[in-house]
Parts: sequence; structure tokens; C-alpha cells
Amino acid sequence: MGPSQRAAWLTELSGERGGGRVDVVVIGGGVTGAGCALDLALRGLSVALLEQRDLASGTSSRSSKLIHGGLRYLQRLEFGLVSESLTERRLLLGRLAPHLVRPVQFLYPIRRGWRERLRTGLGIALYSLMAGGGRHAHGSHRHLGARGTHQLAPGLDAGVVRGGITYWDGQTDDARLVVAIARTAAAYGARILTSTRVQELVVTDGAVRGVIAHCGETGRTFKLDADAVINATGVWTSQIEQLAERGADAPDLERTRIRASKGIHLLVPKDRIDLHCGLIVPTPPSVLFVVPWGERWIVGTTDSDWDLDYAHPAASSADIELLLERLNSVLADPISREDICGVYAGLRPLVAGDASESAKLSREHTITRVAPGLVSVAGGKYTTYRVMAADTVERALGEVMVARGRTAPILPRRRRDAAARRSATLVTPLVGAAGYEERRRHHDELGARVGLSRVAGAHLLDRYGDRIDEVLDLIAAQPDLGEPLADGLPYLRAEVVHAVRSEGALHLDDVLTRRTRLSVESWDRGVDVAQDTAELMGAELDWSPEAIEREVWHYQARVEAERDSQTRPDDQTADAARLGAPDIRR
Repeated sequence: MGPSQRAAWLTELSGERGGGRVDVVVIGGGVTGAGCALDLALRGLSVALLEQRDLASGTSSRSSKLIHGGLRYLQRLEFGLVSESLTERRLLLGRLAPHLVRPVQFLYPIRRGWRERLRTGLGIALYSLMAGGGRHAHGSHRHLGARGTHQLAPGLDAGVVRGGITYWDGQTDDARLVVAIARTAAAYGARILTSTRVQELVVTDGAVRGVIAHCGETGRTFKLDADAVINATGVWTSQIEQLAERGADAPDLERTRIRASKGIHLLVPKDRIDLHCGLIVPTPPSVLFVVPWGERWIVGTTDSDWDLDYAHPAASSADIELLLERLNSVLADPISREDICGVYAGLRPLVAGDASESAKLSREHTITRVAPGLVSVAGGKYTTYRVMAADTVERALGEVMVARGRTAPILPRRRRDAAARRSATLVTPLVGAAGYEERRRHHDELGARVGLSRVAGAHLLDRYGDRIDEVLDLIAAQPDLGEPLADGLPYLRAEVVHAVRSEGALHLDDVLTRRTRLSVESWDRGVDVAQDTAELMGAELDWSPEAIEREVWHYQARVEAERDSQTRPDDQTADAARLGAPDIRR
């Protein structure tokens, strides 16, 4: 997914070489949109994915980084959702993405005596039972007394915590997982265009039959015809649906009701919280997670309604103080704002219901036939993206059948067997997964041929899987790319070049915020390496010195605006401060 491939896709989709038509257009480059593109491509249909910013630039890069069944959903008796999520967790840990998803142990502290232990123990036992057995289930749990809990979590306040129960879940780098899904979709024929905003829906005879899109990189506006359009835009769902109302023959719409819920996360150095595992603490109305993340802890999350800017949700000072208060309620050595090295905020696109608090809304997904030819998917959990995509594609196939005047099951144009209708995402490993286990058995030797340490080699293996040679070959050809990008963090300069050549990165923010996590993992938020990173990208993207300077300026302005917003007392003032920085993608 490099710049030359993007240019070729744009030329094809804009019709300059007889293109301008696909079977299905997917709007939205988050985990669900990428999953839909992969599912469609595997079924043999032609598909174009259009994303107005970057892959995973919204909700899908701002989660708690967990691949989990949802222990708290058992309290709401959502057994189907939990079972489905645990099945997907097992698939991702095993077949689909073992290089990007790994098990992590959590401790549930007991603070109120035997009644809490009994109630919580039964829930965790059921959770473990539902997870099943086998190598990738990680369903075991264990009860600990006060001494065992202190040994596993010395940093907890012994006067508050009386014991604990451990269990297992999974975690991932959410943005990297989306990139892997998109790359896999591209390998099976999907066209992926980021920085491409859908401006209009093409409505013909009361049915949606394509889009008008604008490429922000080239300034080109083009029409793309399709038999069906999938709206996988998360919190922007309603805005896309409204586009179908325009025109004299606009159809009556069945709207999707979306409610945006903001969740913030803090990153804290590992040595500031003395734990040997993750932590989960009920903090009504939500839950507190402390998740191990390299040399950092991710602390989250809040759950509050948000009706301000969707593109750049802001964390206020009140949000940060609330999260610190919840965390410090169980720590022996409280942490302060000075211990926080990074903050990020994201929006959950919840399907609106009757609950007064967003934390009580279900995480089940919903699929709506908004109008003939237009299908929206909303809600759901990151962990179940594959199921959401498969369900959405099935609905979209019905729209394709209608568009082609068929009543019998549709057969894709490029593969004429009936089996092509079934989703193959269940058995298709993502890019980097197929040979990962074999490469892992020889991980000590991986980086040696280009002079990398074992630690650096392991870092690359866990990010690129069996595609690690794509990065190692860059270092072999240009040894200085094997140097660290930032002091004290594992990212290499070669990863910047690889992000541009193979992962669709087009702007500095794409690399520092999503292809790496320097924007929240480093104390300077990535500012100190912005110039070097921009120069590496500029060599690949033919940026002029002025373009490099502009990218660095925009990134610095973004960091300054985010820091400013985090000092503001409430959502309104934080949002205003964050919007003080212009978006590099206009």
C-alpha cells in the first residue's frame, strides 16, 4: 500500500482507464470498514474502501488495546456477546493474528470480603468456562489471598485490597491490527484510498448506486459507481446517511441512532505502578483497566457522552483527575499528573437506547438497511470486528442482488462457485500471521544478519510477523535505518520507511500516532523526532523542504493544542483548545 499503488488505485477508481466502478464501496477505514473490505475481497467481489483521514484514525486507534470477551457484560446477562467475543479472541490469538494479539493476565482485586469474592469468583469462573480449553483459550483463573495478591501486585494498598482473582484476556496494538487487515484486503484485490472524503452519495431511481469522492492529496474529485455502499464510519454514521436525502428522487431513510461516548486513557511509566500483571477494578458506572504496554501502563477508561468535534475528541483536566482518583483509590503509592507521559481520547459509537448513561448501553452491533443500496453498521466491540463485517457484507450482498435484478444467491463476477458467498475471514490469516510461529522459534537469529540486537529483532517480529524481512531488507540496504527512531523506545528508523512504502502512511501524524505510538509513549509526545521522521517520509513521498516544514509545524501545533486541552476544566473548553490546531488533512 505504497504511494505508487495508491496512485494506481486512484487512477483506476476515478475512471481515467475505464474504471470508475466496483461492486461495493465501503466508507470508513476503521476496523469494521477494513474488515468489510477484506470479507468482500475474499468473496471475489470488487471493492473500494474510502477513508477521509488515515486507517484507524478515529475510534480504532484509541481503544484500551484489549481483545477481550467483556467480563463486565456478564453482569448484564449478555451471554451471547461474551461468547461471541471469546470465540473471536481465540481466533485472533491463534490463527488470524498471533503476531499482533497476545495473552495478558489480569488481577481483579477483592476489597469487600467474602460476598464480593463469591459473586466475582462465580462470574470469572463462568467467563473462564466460556473461554473453553485449548492452546489459545487462556481460560484459567485463580483465587489469591492477601499474601498472594501482594506478591503479584505489590503496588496495591494492602489496607484496601484483601485478596484477588486472576484471569486471562488478550491485547493488541489496535491501529496495527487495522493496518494488517487493510493490507490483507489489498492483497486479495481491495482498493484502499485514505485521505479520500465521500462528499455525496449517488442516488439513482431512489437507490444509492455509488459515491462522489474527493482525494485530499491530489485535489481530484471523482464519481465511483457501485451496486451497494457500506457505511462503516462509526460516530459519523448519521452524517453519511444524511447524504442520501439529497436530490429529487431521494429515498425515505431508516436512520441509525448513534450516541458518541468519550473514553480517555493515560500512559504511565512502568516503574510508577508496581504490578506484575494487568489490573481491572469496577468503578461505576464504568471499569478501570491498567494494561501493560511495553515500558508503560495504559490506564483507562472514562465513559461520558460527547457531542462536540468527532475528529479530535479532547481529554479535559476533569477527565484526567477523575481517572487518577479512581486509580489512586487502590494504589499504595498514588501517582500524580507529573507521572503521566501520554494521554489520548477516543469515541465509542454506541447504538442509542433508553439508558440514561452511555456506560449502560449494549455493545451489540446493529446493521441497518438505510435505503436501497445503502447499509450502515454501527455499535459493537473491537474484538468482534470480523463478525460485524461478515454480517454487514451479507446484508450488502442482498443489495447487490437487487441492483443486478437477481433473486437467486449472487455469484461474484470473478469467482463463479457458490462457496465464494461464504465469509472466508474465519480461516484467512492476516498479513504477517502465516509463518509467524516458525519465525518465532528462530527469533534469536532474526536481526543478527543486519546487526540488530535480540531485543530489536523480537520487537520487529511482534509487529510484522513473517513480514519482518520487509523491514530487515531496508536495514540491509541502508544500515542507518537500523538505528532507534527515539531514545529509550524500541521503534527503528526503518519502520518509518516501511510505513510509507507498505502501510499507506501519507502524513507525519500517521507515523508518529498510529504506525508507532510515539505521540503518547514519549515524554515529548514525539516532537523531538518529528523532523527526522518527516525527512525520512519526505524522501519516499517526494516532499519539498517546504512540505517537510509544514508537516513538522502541523504536528507540533497538534501536540501543543492537545497539551493545552488537557489543562482545561471541561469538555467545551478542552474541545475549543484542541481545535486550535488545524488538521493537515483539510
